[in-house]
Amino acid sequence: MKIFNNLLVRVICGILLGILLGIYAPEWLYRILLTFQSLFSNFLKFAIPLIMMGLIMPSIADLGKNAGKLLLITVGIAYVFTLFSGFSTYLVGEAIFPSLLQGEQLASLAENSVKSAPYFTIEMPPLADVMSALVFSFIIGIGLSFREETKLTDVIREFGDIIKWLIIKAIIPILPFYILCIFAEITYSGQVMAIMEVFFKLIVILFVMHICLLIIQYLIAGGISGKNPFKALGTMLPAYATALGTQSSAATIPVTLRQSLKLGISQRIAGFVIPLCATIHLSGSTMKITACALALMMIQGVPYDFSLFAGFILMLGVVMIAAPGVPGGAIMATLGVLNTILGFDESMQGLMVALYIAMDSFGTACNVTGDGAVALIVDKIAKREDSGDRG
Repeated sequence: MKIFNNLLVRVICGILLGILLGIYAPEWLYRILLTFQSLFSNFLKFAIPLIMMGLIMPSIADLGKNAGKLLLITVGIAYVFTLFSGFSTYLVGEAIFPSLLQGEQLASLAENSVKSAPYFTIEMPPLADVMSALVFSFIIGIGLSFREETKLTDVIREFGDIIKWLIIKAIIPILPFYILCIFAEITYSGQVMAIMEVFFKLIVILFVMHICLLIIQYLIAGGISGKNPFKALGTMLPAYATALGTQSSAATIPVTLRQSLKLGISQRIAGFVIPLCATIHLSGSTMKITACALALMMIQGVPYDFSLFAGFILMLGVVMIAAPGVPGGAIMATLGVLNTILGFDESMQGLMVALYIAMDSFGTACNVTGDGAVALIVDKIAKREDSGDRG
């Protein structure tokens, strides 16, 4: 059935089946699930540095090719919008999450997993740690951006294509089974109700926050471009609706482009900004990741402060620029940063993936709708420069 081709549907089925197995599965079946979870978790540890290198190196290298002022301006606006999304989400979460999550407490899953153990596990040590992969990616990507087309550039692009294939064809299809195993473990340890209550509360509050973020973005864009912000936002709603179904910024580009032209944006600017922003502007995804990470740290009693999340959000903005515009791409690119900066272990990373995908449609819709606001600002700047040159 086509409905089961939808990632969100498969994740929901994985969660429900995981809860049932956690309640009714015999010990031998539960240990099989733990074995699969252990193997896939180790594989993710191995793959995360490769994913970061495969996404970041070609993205930075390609951004530098024929880099004009408008390209830098577009990247700058997308990064500022992303940082605004992350920091505003943290501040709002700090204000409302303590009361929203009051009474919710989740003990460490590791403490409860000792009751059963996987039948076996295979260690898969990564080729490099996450920070080494990030630094290496920046060095190679920036270095290639200042050079003409070389054989190394082609190799890096092919490596990036392989990594995208790995994400789309291998990791993403297996994620629902991985989430199934995690929820079986959570249910087995007696903590599933706390997690599900947090899920539903976050979904509602994040939907409201996404709408508020879009209104703020279009108020800013409208103030700069002179357009009516609410009329402009209404014009972009077909892109929002399309993204709800596709869960992919890249797949929504034709509709986003068509609606941006209806805003009066020139064909030249829209054709440049909209495809670029499908990859580099992920304000909605940043909001989801920041809010979910903060909520999970609160209910697990993990200490945090503003400086910790400031570093996380600043790095998250860079990682979002490299994230592919495919379902689940942003969260896969973020797992390494969640581990190195916030200290998320495999179980918390798995919960982050489940939370993220459960709200993927809303986040993607927020991303692509916000692309119209970025395009409005860039178009106004381009028109000013053109009139200045003629003057």
